Amino acid sequence: MADEPQKKPHLSALVGHTNGLTKPASLAATATRAAGGGGGGGGATASSKKLVIKNFRERPKLPDNYTQDTWQKLHEAVGAIQSSISIKYNLEELYQAVENLCSYKVSATLYKQLRQVCEEHVKAQILQFREYPFAMHRNSLDSLLFLKKINKCWQDHCRQMIMIRSIFLFLDRTYVLQNSMLPSIWDMGLELFRNHIISDKQVQTKTIDGILLLIERERNGEAVDRSLLRSLLSMLSDLQQVYKESFEQRFLEETNCLYAAEGQRLMQEREVPEYLHHVNKRLEEEGDRVITYLDHSTQKPLIACVEKQLLGEHLSAILQKGLDNLLDENRISDLTQTYQLFSRVKGGQQILLQHWSEYIKNFGTTIVVNPEKDKDMVQELLDFKDKVDHIIEVCFQKNEKFINLMKESFETFINKRPNKPAELIAKYVDSKLRAGNKEATDEELERILDKIMIIFRFIHGKDVFEAFYKKDLAKRLLVGKSASVDAEKSMLSKLKHECGAAFTSKLEGMFKDMELSKDVMVQFKQYMQNQSDPGNIDLTVNILTMGYWPTYTPMEVHLNSEMIKLQEVFKTFYLGKHSGRKLQWQTTLGHAVLKAEFKEGKKEFQVSLFQTLVLLMFNEGDEFSFEEIKMATGVEDSELRRTLQSLACGKARVLIKNPKGKDVEDGDKFIFNGDFKHKLFRIKINQIQMKETVEEQVSTTERVFQDRQYQIDAAIVRIMKMRKTLGHNLLVSELYNQLKFPVKPGDLKKRIESLIDRDYMERDKDNPNQYHYVA
Repeated sequence: MADEPQKKPHLSALVGHTNGLTKPASLAATATRAAGGGGGGGGATASSKKLVIKNFRERPKLPDNYTQDTWQKLHEAVGAIQSSISIKYNLEELYQAVENLCSYKVSATLYKQLRQVCEEHVKAQILQFREYPFAMHRNSLDSLLFLKKINKCWQDHCRQMIMIRSIFLFLDRTYVLQNSMLPSIWDMGLELFRNHIISDKQVQTKTIDGILLLIERERNGEAVDRSLLRSLLSMLSDLQQVYKESFEQRFLEETNCLYAAEGQRLMQEREVPEYLHHVNKRLEEEGDRVITYLDHSTQKPLIACVEKQLLGEHLSAILQKGLDNLLDENRISDLTQTYQLFSRVKGGQQILLQHWSEYIKNFGTTIVVNPEKDKDMVQELLDFKDKVDHIIEVCFQKNEKFINLMKESFETFINKRPNKPAELIAKYVDSKLRAGNKEATDEELERILDKIMIIFRFIHGKDVFEAFYKKDLAKRLLVGKSASVDAEKSMLSKLKHECGAAFTSKLEGMFKDMELSKDVMVQFKQYMQNQSDPGNIDLTVNILTMGYWPTYTPMEVHLNSEMIKLQEVFKTFYLGKHSGRKLQWQTTLGHAVLKAEFKEGKKEFQVSLFQTLVLLMFNEGDEFSFEEIKMATGVEDSELRRTLQSLACGKARVLIKNPKGKDVEDGDKFIFNGDFKHKLFRIKINQIQMKETVEEQVSTTERVFQDRQYQIDAAIVRIMKMRKTLGHNLLVSELYNQLKFPVKPGDLKKRIESLIDRDYMERDKDNPNQYHYVA
């Protein structure tokens, strides 16, 4: 058996085949095979060897004209692609041809030839854009036609370069990849398009003018071809710096001018809610443009431009024009939008905070300083606080800055009228804690007290509140008018938590007195049971510690003999257990239950001690004059007139006044009403309450000021004892830090002078503004 001679590779230019599925010539080594000897006829040999692939002993040379002929075919294929006609050759065959050329070190020539062909084609495209005038009228169709033309040119170019790159992919992934200075075939195509078409002054100007015109029309409400814009702007973005340097700069300049003019115009024409709605709409529109056709990098400067021209330039004007109305009318959605928009702009929140604070202070001041609103002041303050809290929570996203500034503003305006808000808050609490208040359940009452405490925190003169609160608490406890002991103790606990134990010590003492009085009365009843003549009057006495309770003016009245006897019995009982103590009866706080018989039947009356004394007189006769009643009871004149009004002029007229009328005069006579009728068995005859006079209010306030003087004196002595020597200004500064109530510099100066006169301190001989502590 003999070996066959080695076959030579077949190297030839590409040739066409009818089926179009040709196999390109192989440049690899051929396989040797061994055939068995024997007869012809194609019979199989008895045995055969395995095929063994061997390398060429030497690299075969390219046939003459192979490179030129192969490039010609590739050139024709590129031309067909650029002309959008069918390619005569199979793509796989073309790809293999490129691979063959690259294998024989002609890559550089091939890349250069391809670039030249592409460049010639791109250069030729510029001619089709010369037919359009350089300066197109903004309302003509020329601009749109031009944009569509340039877009088609771009789309065709991209499609062509994709096809060309797929054929020359081997070149792109070998030679080009290994030469970092060379652009890839795709980048080469972009570079050529940029250099020869888009960088052309006329073409670039027309393109960008047209794009800006379309965007302007869309901003004016017209429908435009957004896909065209998206394609063109994507083209500019793909062409590297063209988008940034040529389009974006002009786009932002025109946007700036547009919204600057629009902002000035609409601020004059529209109300604030409408204007802010328009701003929000514009921001949404520009955001949508970024998503739809602008490059993402444009978003930040574009939105900043809109915010600056429509918001930033008009922050103060917007708030001055409309914020107060939005707040007055509680326009929640508009306030939410205001906060959201102002939060987008640098300094927006800060200026909103300033106007927010001014609004609260101005509105709150109108509530506090007007005496005509005193009756409803506290309720209006609570309603106003609820309103601003709701706005902060819903509109201002619970922003701590707005919360803190709201508190500062409340504290500022509520103390513009010293003392009165504190007094009225105490009265308001009294109205809620007093029996007969059926406006709220226990849970609602607790919520009201919590809200009251928030307003209470803003008050500087808390000692004024304490004085009036203590006065009203005493009435509730002594007359049994407290709606709920739990509610009373809850309020006391809140005050203690807020102001400390020292603030509530006297108030707690009042409750303690009431508890101790109950124990005393249990013991007294046991004591009375052991008496030979216990009597038929059930006496209840409250023992009050003078230092805890408000000061009451004693009033001497003429009690009947049974009452006097009971007083003496109780006095003997109490002082027997507590020697050294002194009892002072407060007749103004006394009350009783009287039984009476009428033609209709028996009734019971809940009455004050003064009413009791008057009614008991009619056991001795049916008619008495005003002077006779005054002489018999010893009740003070004005108090007696109010007492008789309640019995003869109120709803339950146990007495008949002659002559009729609402006012009690000196010559009036009073007759027992035997025909009295009432649907209830036990009737409460309310005392005609004399409105708290200005004198009483002044008296309470003066007692507060007197207490303040003692506190100021104590603070001055405490500071001077510690510092020994101190200048006037430093002493005043220390006092402001220590004192918990508002005080004027003049008041401090008076107290310092008083202490100097009393030798607690002395002036420096050389410096009258320097003080020394006197031990």
